[in-house]
Amino acid sequence: MTTGDSTTDDTKRRLIEHLRQHSVRTGDFTLKSGRKSSWFIDSKQTACRPEGILLIAELALELIPPDVTAIGGLTVGADPVAYGVAAVAAARGRDLRSFTIRKESKDHGVGGRLAGPLLEGDRVVITEDTVTRGTSPMEAARVVRELGAEPVLILTVVDRGGTCAAMAAAEGIEFRALVTAPELGFDYEGA
Repeated sequence: MTTGDSTTDDTKRRLIEHLRQHSVRTGDFTLKSGRKSSWFIDSKQTACRPEGILLIAELALELIPPDVTAIGGLTVGADPVAYGVAAVAAARGRDLRSFTIRKESKDHGVGGRLAGPLLEGDRVVITEDTVTRGTSPMEAARVVRELGAEPVLILTVVDRGGTCAAMAAAEGIEFRALVTAPELGFDYEGA
């Protein structure tokens, strides 16, 4: 996100500082993929703090197209981001519904994998706290399409891997990250 707007630049700088302070850890880690890494990020440590979600929402709402009607993604990584951004949007007079895609279909009720008000024909932002390989937002986009809505943007707080943009582009979906691994001082670790 390069805007040149000093307010946006300051908000991004403060988000990077917040992530470094609360979400980034260094050491020896084994990632979900089984790969080893010298750093780990738990962006929920930022997204679940009031000052963190306000910074995330400020930047996200600048990137979300005005015709988008819903925001959500695969639980649990997307949940605090989707709900927080939707709440801040509502406080600013913008109607942006939030939803969750469950990892497995529920065998009771009416929602299957969907929890929340996603409607057929919605234009949707798929969100995630952190992406490394990009499989979670791509799975969420597939489910959203199956439900009759259109994913138009994948928006992540942190792009750790550098590979999701190409995956999204192959599906005709724009990809944006609020912060990248290099901006946090680390190399991409995708694939």
